[in-house]
Amino acid sequence: MKIPAIAWAAILLATMACATQTNELRAALKLKPDPKHGAALYETCASCHRANGAGAAHDGVPNLAGQHYQVIIKQLVDFRDTERLDLRMEGFASQHYLEGPQDLADIAAHISNLTPQPTNNVGSGEYTRLGAAAYLRACRHCHGEAAQGDNRLRYPRLAGQHYNYLIKQIDMMIGGTRFNVSWDHAKLLENLTDEEIVGLADYLARLNAVSVAPL
Repeated sequence: MKIPAIAWAAILLATMACATQTNELRAALKLKPDPKHGAALYETCASCHRANGAGAAHDGVPNLAGQHYQVIIKQLVDFRDTERLDLRMEGFASQHYLEGPQDLADIAAHISNLTPQPTNNVGSGEYTRLGAAAYLRACRHCHGEAAQGDNRLRYPRLAGQHYNYLIKQIDMMIGGTRFNVSWDHAKLLENLTDEEIVGLADYLARLNAVSVAPL
């Protein structure tokens, strides 16, 4: 089958965008971060994410405090390349605010150094045990026993994240509108029941941001 020229152009543009994203991520990870400069950059972010990084559940702003350094850089790069979609973040993660890899490294260092904050935004508790079982079965192999994530592998810390935010992100992953998530990850979530998804988000929100809290 002959592929039309316009299709080749689309493939080329997508490949170039991916390469640009990968190069910026690699460049940032090679740099020595300056947390003090990152703190100055973060002042703009604090209007939504708060000075302590706890975010605002009612506004859909995630809890970032203590999130892994490499995870923060990766997500910022994804917003810059529209691999993640959020009008606010696409603007604030743009080169207008964060000029290049050094700024990405610096602000990520500051955020990762913030003390992890627990959240009061949790579910009803009705399906928490069901969600805990789903997490242990389907999620702990990557995100860890305590949902602490992994910096080297860029798996995010999920413990202590806002319930509302987790529900929204899971829905986006299943619906295919969060493009930086692999198809098998989306399929894994798709196989969960509605009760398991609600319980999973509730369980993760109730976890202490550092260690596992008992049910």
